[in-house]
Amino acid sequence: MSETVPVKEGSAVTQATLVKKAAPKSDYKPADVSPQRRVQRSFAVRLWSIRHSRLLEWFYSRFADAFLLLHPLWKGIGYGRVEAPIKFVEKRVKGFMFDCRMCGQCILSSTGMSCPMNCPKQLRNGPCGGVRANGNCEVEPDMPCVWVKAWEGSQNMVNSDKILTVQKPVDQSLRETSAWLRVTAQAAAASEAAAKPGTAA
Repeated sequence: MSETVPVKEGSAVTQATLVKKAAPKSDYKPADVSPQRRVQRSFAVRLWSIRHSRLLEWFYSRFADAFLLLHPLWKGIGYGRVEAPIKFVEKRVKGFMFDCRMCGQCILSSTGMSCPMNCPKQLRNGPCGGVRANGNCEVEPDMPCVWVKAWEGSQNMVNSDKILTVQKPVDQSLRETSAWLRVTAQAAAASEAAAKPGTAA
C-alpha cells in the first residue's frame, strides 16, 4: 500500500523531495566551521611566522649555512636529481609556515617573513593604494594586507632595512622549483669564484 503525499495547491512534490525527507539525518558536516573561521584558521600560522620573524630569521640563517655545507653532496648526486625530493619537502614546510606559492624566488628574509606572492595582485615591491583602513586587503577584505604585515615583521628583524630593496619581477620560468637549492648553488658558485683569485696569488 503506497503512502499518499498531500500536495498543496499550486505546488508539486518531486521524487527528490521525498527521498531527501526520508533520508536519515546525519551529524556530518564537511567543513565543520564557517567560511569566516576557515579564513581565520588559514591565516593563523602565517601571522605567527610574521610575529616571530626575528626567530625565523635567525633559524633560516643557520639553515642556509647548513644547506651550503651540503653543497658537495648536492653536487655529487646532481642538483637536477635532488630537485624533486627537496622541492617536495620545501613546498610542504613553507606552505604550512608561510602559505608559500613556490615561485622559486623566495624573498621572505626581505619581507618580514610575509610572502608577497600571497598578495592577490602579487605585488613584489610594497602595497597597492587599496589597503583598507583596518589594514586588510582590498581584494580579500578578511585577509590582512600582505605588505602591511611585511613591514611589521621586518621591523622585528636584525636586517630590517632589507624590505627597502627593490625586487625584480617574478621569473615565471622558476615557478615550482626549489629556492633552497637555487640559493645554495648561487652561494656556492660565488664562494668558489671568490676563492679562485686567492689560490692563483
